[in-house]
Amino acid sequence: MYGERMKLLRKERKVPQQQLADLMGVKIRGYQYYENEQTEPTINALIALADFYGVSIDYLVGRTDAP
Repeated sequence: MYGERMKLLRKERKVPQQQLADLMGVKIRGYQYYENEQTEPTINALIALADFYGVSIDYLVGRTDAP
């Protein structure tokens, strides 16, 4: 679920993957692994994404549908 949410938010806001990879402190391939749910983001990466998008971590990981 987190990968779908990450991709949805990125596309809605037209943010390049490289910008988010830089924000999360990973290489672009690492970010792509997150979106494809091949690896799980760290808590610090989730916090950075939640702050960037103005949503909760619960929303990012699919525990709620309310951003």
